[in-house]
Amino acid sequence: MDVKIESSWKARVSKEFEKPYFQNLVTFLKRERENHTIYPPGNQIFNAFEWCVFDNVEVVIIGQDPYHGPGQANGLCFSVADQVPLPPSLKNIFKEINRDLGKPIPKSGNLERWAKQGVLLLNATLTVRANTAGSHQKKRLGRVYG
Repeated sequence: MDVKIESSWKARVSKEFEKPYFQNLVTFLKRERENHTIYPPGNQIFNAFEWCVFDNVEVVIIGQDPYHGPGQANGLCFSVADQVPLPPSLKNIFKEINRDLGKPIPKSGNLERWAKQGVLLLNATLTVRANTAGSHQKKRLGRVYG
């Protein structure tokens, strides 16, 4: 299976995409998409590994699972696309950065700029059913990469 991720990650994890557990996850997601709306869109599920180069990782931020509202999840934890209102969790993050560092609160919640600077923005669970937080948590990969 050809998963779209940045080449430095692909070199390290591509063999995993051929293993039975991963194929089972693909089958699960296909079935879910037949019956439900799933976030983020398929081409954004692995965005954490697309926008952040492996050798540039300086910080890892782990979220629970993607936002489950329409247009919110973009494959980076706590991030939303431009023009999407800031979710409460992201507002709180920006408020704390403002309080601690005096940085202005950005108008956009798109955190691709953080990922490009070496912040791996990864959710523990990469997908979610619309309007159902935690719905895919039991389908985790069950692996930790070192």
